[in-house]
Amino acid sequence: MPTRSGWLSPDSQSREDTRLISLGALTPTSAVQVRSGILPGSSTGLYRINGFTLTGATGTMSGTVSPGRAIVQSTDTRGAYPIALTEFENVTFADGDALYGRIDLLVLRIYDDVYDGSGRTEAVVEIVQGTPAATPAIPATPDLAVPLYQVAVPKNTSAGTGGIAWTTALTGVRTATVAIGGILPVTTDSTNGSYPGQYRDLNGQLQRWNGTAWTDYPVLPTWQSWTPTWTTTSGLATPSFGNAALSCRYVKFGTTVHLNFQIVFGSTTSFGTSPTISDGWRFSLPVAAAATRMSIGFAEMSANTANNRVMARIYPSTTGGFELVTASGQPTAVALANTGGVDSITPWTWASGYTIFGTATYEAAA
Repeated sequence: MPTRSGWLSPDSQSREDTRLISLGALTPTSAVQVRSGILPGSSTGLYRINGFTLTGATGTMSGTVSPGRAIVQSTDTRGAYPIALTEFENVTFADGDALYGRIDLLVLRIYDDVYDGSGRTEAVVEIVQGTPAATPAIPATPDLAVPLYQVAVPKNTSAGTGGIAWTTALTGVRTATVAIGGILPVTTDSTNGSYPGQYRDLNGQLQRWNGTAWTDYPVLPTWQSWTPTWTTTSGLATPSFGNAALSCRYVKFGTTVHLNFQIVFGSTTSFGTSPTISDGWRFSLPVAAAATRMSIGFAEMSANTANNRVMARIYPSTTGGFELVTASGQPTAVALANTGGVDSITPWTWASGYTIFGTATYEAAA
């Protein structure tokens, strides 16, 4: 029957029933299939995958595979095979060829006589021997097998010549599988995700599958440029940047906005004419603010010399723009001719080469 129950019903439960029903909680790759792989984890918590680790004995052609658990997925109707290696298992690689090196593949493999006619019904750790060649190729992974390691066997390698160079010969190719909803630990895995919202850990970087690609998570904001609109509080005596040099950047993280700006006024900059407080300068914010505030940051204004510097408070008078209000005297202690809101004559009469550098943080509207 295509609909199978996980209960031990009176009319018996087949081996297929057992394989199909109990494994639906693992990482899915389709509506009924799960991801083949090794279950991750180690007793010390130091390693992503500790199961089925190959450790070679120095000076020999033999190694030891550590205990572990795994899943090997077959077809929709055949189901998935759970595997457990409960004891260390020894494996021995054949001596190297006289002329060429080769690459062997260590795999975890399923034999099921009902389907493959092999005369065997078992799970085994097996060596797939590669073909010696001047440029050896990695042998194909057999059907119903999970690759564990690629092992380089140079020519003339044997126990008598020092055995396999275990520290350099092994290339790990184990992949992990976890319970559905679990974060999948991977290293070089390029497999697509199974569903939007699936997460994986790629060498320490958390990623989310969005339906078409893996993207870093959380999506980190990036700094962007913005050119503020320069107006006045009255809308009259409008200034313009001309050939001023602007470097204005901001980043939005949730509802928090950080910004910094550098303005070096140029020879064609028009500062407007602001003889009254109603014509103070106003610069647009890169993102609308949630509310007005008395201050969101500070700026340094310079009249092109080290001593002619004044601090200003950045005052968001509207949710869309900010003004500058003088907030200090000069280092020389020379009194300023004008104080208060910054305009074309406050704190001084502006000219080419004068600068405003500022930074601020505020709450965005959304």
